[in-house]
Amino acid sequence: MGTPDFAVASLKALVENGFEVVAVITAPDKPSGRGLVMHETPVKKYAVSQEIPVLQPEKLKNPEFLEQLRSYQADLQVVVAFRMLPEVVWNMPSIGTFNLHGSLLPQYRGAAPINWAVINGDTETGVTTFFIQQEIDTGNIIFAEKEPILPDDNAGTIHDKLMERGANLVVKTVRAIEAGNYPQIPQVMTVELKPAPKIFKETCQIDWNQPAEKIHNFVRGLSPYPAAWTLLNGKSCKIYQTSIGESVDENSTEIGSFKTDGKTYLDFRSADKWVKIKDLQLEGKKRMGIEEFLRGFRA
Repeated sequence: MGTPDFAVASLKALVENGFEVVAVITAPDKPSGRGLVMHETPVKKYAVSQEIPVLQPEKLKNPEFLEQLRSYQADLQVVVAFRMLPEVVWNMPSIGTFNLHGSLLPQYRGAAPINWAVINGDTETGVTTFFIQQEIDTGNIIFAEKEPILPDDNAGTIHDKLMERGANLVVKTVRAIEAGNYPQIPQVMTVELKPAPKIFKETCQIDWNQPAEKIHNFVRGLSPYPAAWTLLNGKSCKIYQTSIGESVDENSTEIGSFKTDGKTYLDFRSADKWVKIKDLQLEGKKRMGIEEFLRGFRA
């Protein structure tokens, strides 16, 4: 059960390691683009290429879907980047249903664990497999593996690293379950938990009243998607990459104002330092590096 590219890697790993994937459940096709052309999910495209049956229920409690799902008599269900399952679905297989989550549980339960780990300036994240229970992301942990977050990483690079690491962990988990030798570790709350709620456009706006390091991590954690943004000359401008500049003279300029030489730099004032913009996309324009952008920009 999965939808985006992140889930394809795990499905592909299961297929290539010889496991019998009896069916795939993914989101329904959706219209997108100017022509509202119907688009299939990445998981569906791969499943079709492997001639695996695909189910695309609108509602997971639909009696017809449940009957069809039950007919496959799956021993185990594997969930990667899907939606919340009702108990009638996750409790159906004889062994159960496990989920691959993009964080080191119990930290970052929720919809956007990769983004929030980078936004919070963490230096480490990882992937966890766990059996699904009633409360979201709370089930017994089977395995977890760590992945460092390097200073140059953003949400996109961590996504790709965890996608591959997660695919390998899914295979390891299925093999352990198949052998009947696997841990089930209760999630223990020893420290304050960091949440990972869904991210919306309005929560992606940069708050220049924050310190520069916090803004820099905020940009990293939302790059390349959905992207942090600010207003530039009254237009929405997505910011994909920044660096931290020198300290500001508190009395010189207003927080949120910018300075530029029109050629090589565009710096915004934060609470403590200048934030140097490296990669951006002004509303109605293509994404550009700063020097290319400034060649056509008039402050």
